Amino acid sequence: MALPLWFEIGTYVVLGLILAFDLILAYRRPHVPSTRESALWIGFYVALALVFAGLMLWLGDAEHAGQFVAGWLTEYSLSIDNLFVFLLIMARFQVPRRYQQEILMVGIILALVFRGIFILLGAALIENFSWVFYIFGAFLVYTAIQQVRTGHEDEVERESRLLGWFRKRVAITDTFDGSKVRTVIDGRKVFTPVLMVFVALGTTDLVFALDSIPAIFGITRSPFIVFTANVFALMGLRQLYFLLGDLVEKLVYLKYGIAFILAFIGVKLVLHALHENELPFINGGHGVEWAPEISTWVSLGVIVVAMTVAVVASLVKMRISPRESTADGHDA
Repeated sequence: MALPLWFEIGTYVVLGLILAFDLILAYRRPHVPSTRESALWIGFYVALALVFAGLMLWLGDAEHAGQFVAGWLTEYSLSIDNLFVFLLIMARFQVPRRYQQEILMVGIILALVFRGIFILLGAALIENFSWVFYIFGAFLVYTAIQQVRTGHEDEVERESRLLGWFRKRVAITDTFDGSKVRTVIDGRKVFTPVLMVFVALGTTDLVFALDSIPAIFGITRSPFIVFTANVFALMGLRQLYFLLGDLVEKLVYLKYGIAFILAFIGVKLVLHALHENELPFINGGHGVEWAPEISTWVSLGVIVVAMTVAVVASLVKMRISPRESTADGHDA
């Protein structure tokens, strides 16, 4: 991909400054963002992503601009799914709403760190072992099945065992002291529940990074696009948390849309692996000619349609359910 070096370096610098500003703002002004404030920030970040895609189109080509948009939408949908677990964690630890955005910002930074590590590992594996696409594809199909079969409560339950082990070995109080990680009680320094929340968020981020990185490598093999798509998807996630609130829990069909996307990309990766096959026990180490290559634009269309159908179906169910409840009440 022929993108100017100054553009790539400039992108990292600008994104780093925006994230630093967002982090400082979250800690300097702990508050519950209003609906208007959250909507404006999200609109800004979405516009920024679209401007970035336009710059890639101008400086690069349509193919890689399309890869960025497809990757960004995929990561954005997975990030929204991440909000379900964030909501459950905040409720479970009864985190004061005023301090939730500060804690969420740390969770987002942890997500960026984990994803950055997995991007480097994934890029190195792909560069040296083309057969890794078989593993990535099978893993995504398995993840899609688990997405349908299990709920977010199951993920929180798995974390509970880790947190129980952690609490037995670290002195942690049951009360919050603002957003402080450590406090002093009876002259002794102890950790606050904020540390437990960080551990829970970090564990969640690690699990989601394992899903999201193979998914986006199924769309593009450019580490630059993979990383920037992840950053743009995570920017504004804090504001989205407060904007959607309980609405996220009511998007009941969202997980099926995400599962379909993961399964689709998983199949795409396996077909790509077959097309460029080097494993000696498959077709004698040669590529399988009948295996089609699914284009970026087909992938983008599938992602948009899947998410649109899932969200619209969830909203329709939300409108129908109250009517059914009212009708049942009248019948009774």
